[in-house]
Amino acid sequence: MRRLTSFPCAGETLAATLDEAAGTTGLLIVSGGNEIRIGAHRGMAELAAMVSAAGYPVFRYDRRGIGDSTGENNGFESTAEDIREAAAAFRRETPHLTRIVAFGNCDAASALILFSANTGIDALVLTNPWTIEATDDLPPAAAIRSRYLEKLKNPRELLRLVTGGVNIRKLVSGLLKASTKQSQPPASLPARLATALNAAQTPVSILLARTDNTALAFADHWKGEPFTPARARCALDTCDTDSHSFARPQDKAWLTERVLVVLAAA
Repeated sequence: MRRLTSFPCAGETLAATLDEAAGTTGLLIVSGGNEIRIGAHRGMAELAAMVSAAGYPVFRYDRRGIGDSTGENNGFESTAEDIREAAAAFRRETPHLTRIVAFGNCDAASALILFSANTGIDALVLTNPWTIEATDDLPPAAAIRSRYLEKLKNPRELLRLVTGGVNIRKLVSGLLKASTKQSQPPASLPARLATALNAAQTPVSILLARTDNTALAFADHWKGEPFTPARARCALDTCDTDSHSFARPQDKAWLTERVLVVLAAA
């Protein structure tokens, strides 16, 4: 059964949806970006339905200032209290719950990395974590490199280059960004994510959409030295898709299967 509920957070009221099930391990879904709890293309609602049908209760909510929730939307970096209160509300609404697996896509994944410690969350499933701190209007360097490699394999793109069909100024800007290895100061988002993942005490599964720009940017950072301890203890898997929200039927099936594996092991 699916039912609506709500819970308090910092003097505001957050709207939530609970898909009930008999299992003692539950899935807490944290929405990314400015999405409401239904998710892009109804993806989170559909994931909740499939997971609850498999026997695991699922709790979704709108963070402050989003959807049906009151308050001010100050972005994912302001959601530590929202996550903590959501986990507590999930346990109140589901008294038989003993373990919580939290799921988040994009900046919700990054929020869970940063803020899930000491919240009663027992495991994390993170898809396409957000690491991008924009300094220009170009895509992330990793995405530019990937795109250029694909273009070099295409004879039509090479013909466009030699016949003047390519914006040379944009091409040069992209090549310069793609070839520059930028250092990450300690206060940068990727550096803070590395620190948090290295210190994580709960199991972490990272799922990436292979050719999604956000996933490409994360994968580029993931290979770096700051993430070395995390690479030794976090599981990482990749779906052969460019869909950031795993919107295609085969992508949804892939994602659901992996979430269920984590829930079964939690």
